[in-house]
Amino acid sequence: LDGAVTVFDGVAGVEPQSETVWRQADRYGVPRICFVNKLDRTGAEFLRCVDMIVDRLGAVPIVMQLPIGSEMDFQGVVDLVRMKALVWSAEATKGEMYDVVDIPASHTELAEEWRAKLVETVAENDEELMELFLEGVEPTEEQLYAAVRRITIASGKGNGEKTVTPVFCGTAFKNKGVQPLLDAVVRYLPSPLDVEAIEGHDVKDPEVVVKRKPSDDEPLSALAFKIASDPHLGKLTFVRIYSGRLEAGTAVLNSVKGKKERIGKIYRMHANKR
Repeated sequence: LDGAVTVFDGVAGVEPQSETVWRQADRYGVPRICFVNKLDRTGAEFLRCVDMIVDRLGAVPIVMQLPIGSEMDFQGVVDLVRMKALVWSAEATKGEMYDVVDIPASHTELAEEWRAKLVETVAENDEELMELFLEGVEPTEEQLYAAVRRITIASGKGNGEKTVTPVFCGTAFKNKGVQPLLDAVVRYLPSPLDVEAIEGHDVKDPEVVVKRKPSDDEPLSALAFKIASDPHLGKLTFVRIYSGRLEAGTAVLNSVKGKKERIGKIYRMHANKR
């Protein structure tokens, strides 16, 4: 993985399995963003989950959103970067429609308090924002987006420091808060170009470490990470390409078997469609 979305239950918060997966992500230096889910369930509490992320995972959460309403009355979220409310209409059963409106008066004070915490946390972890913060300059939306991206990607490199992670919220079952989460994946998690050159071993001499940059011009290097059988296609091999180009009809070296194999058709998978 280049990046991950860690999903927490809005009622249970950080569970033992969450801690195991989090340690695994720390170990492999995977940058991540958090999504507190199921906020429409009875007993769901967003800020309690944020506290648990601090206490149980030892992480530094950057709260990017606040919920509007709770449990059965969950209606949407406050975007703390744009300082706008995203409210899902009752008619849109699949959550595809939402309105961007002013923050409700009942949430203004809380939103201003958490917006200040957001800017402060970002400034503490990013030099460019720290300079603006010390000069008393209010950062623009673009400056905040860029700073959170820098922090998230740097945090994944795991330099023994605490993981700093943006936190979002919603309810996936009703598709509320999912669109902003997908925007956040694009906005904050690394693209392959943000990831450092991958290290591998020379096939002829395993002692020799070889580096490959994410470029079409480099020699082909890829990882076959999953084999699945398809009733119509036979064996499907899922491949992550780290460098170079994979083309149908060419022969590539299978380093496990030590022999060349011919590439048949290449598919791009979309869930169960191809």
